[in-house]
Amino acid sequence: MPTTHDSFNYGPYLRRHIRTVPDWPTPGVQFRDITPLLQNPKVFRVLIDAFVHRYMDPALRPDVVAGLDARGFILGAVVAYELNVGFVPIRKKGKLPFSTVQETYELEYGSATVELHTDAVKPGDRVLLIDDLIATGGTMMAGKKLLEKLGASVTEGAAIVDLPELGGSAALRAAGLPLFTLIDFSGQ
Repeated sequence: MPTTHDSFNYGPYLRRHIRTVPDWPTPGVQFRDITPLLQNPKVFRVLIDAFVHRYMDPALRPDVVAGLDARGFILGAVVAYELNVGFVPIRKKGKLPFSTVQETYELEYGSATVELHTDAVKPGDRVLLIDDLIATGGTMMAGKKLLEKLGASVTEGAAIVDLPELGGSAALRAAGLPLFTLIDFSGQ
């Protein structure tokens, strides 16, 4: 179970505000919808504070926050603002206007490519990589590789939700990426 340095356990409180949508986008999938977390101002603040309080710790404080397309933008931009550090978007292919590096990764059916501007980070930057959810881990792994291509160090991957049965968090940890998540949907 993920923990924080604070005495308040954010997970159960936030979990009550995640909607499960059965059979979406395909039959058999239990989609974990985070939009109710974002719609309620009090809940949204608790969510952001959970991340900000963790990353204010000097040992964990990043130089920059990178958010994965698209819900990672919502979280990452606000966390970066609160930490007073820069934010960089990792976008789907073809969405960034400047020179980019790209990484292709496998999906359940096919592949996808994400990109990052070549000047988004500097060699040696400590980067927090953030998204809403870890499923198979492909997107976060691709983001990690992009940042490392530019010489940055991804100090931690963060997400609201972990779906451990899909294997992503285990694969990311096996690849050397420490993870911090607030809610674990094991066995559901």
